[in-house]
Amino acid sequence: MQTEASKTYNTKPADVEKKWVVIDAENLVVGRLASIIAMRLRGKHLPTYTPNVDDGDHVIVVNADKVVFTGRKREQQTYFWHTGYPGGIKSRTADKVLEGRFPERVLKKAVQRMMPKDSPLSRKQFGNLHVYAGPEHPHEAQKPEALDIASRNPKNTPRR
Repeated sequence: MQTEASKTYNTKPADVEKKWVVIDAENLVVGRLASIIAMRLRGKHLPTYTPNVDDGDHVIVVNADKVVFTGRKREQQTYFWHTGYPGGIKSRTADKVLEGRFPERVLKKAVQRMMPKDSPLSRKQFGNLHVYAGPEHPHEAQKPEALDIASRNPKNTPRR
């Protein structure tokens, strides 16, 4: 005989209340920040987490061009892509991407690779990520609350 307290709760899409969170990425380690963002996007920080429902938050990241890598990853981390032509493999280091035209792509790719592989739900959750290279963002109307990642763990910021 089951009691009311022992029933399993499954979140329904109508029950979800999405919050808006803003993170300042200045002097934060890329991998640690990406894992926290991926967890927030999926909703795994909530006790009502349900794998088949998008119950994560909207995450706004500012100052994405000021993220840091530990060790020598900035010079050695290489991103590859293929043009689709024979012999069309191309590569670029993280240093070149951060100094280039779209420095926010480093953080976006890190988060995307920590999400579940290509599925409709994963694409929808990844769409709730808003990354900006500078300190400004156009989401002030949503009244996002600030999330301080640096104070959570001393390893989130590199030792200087």
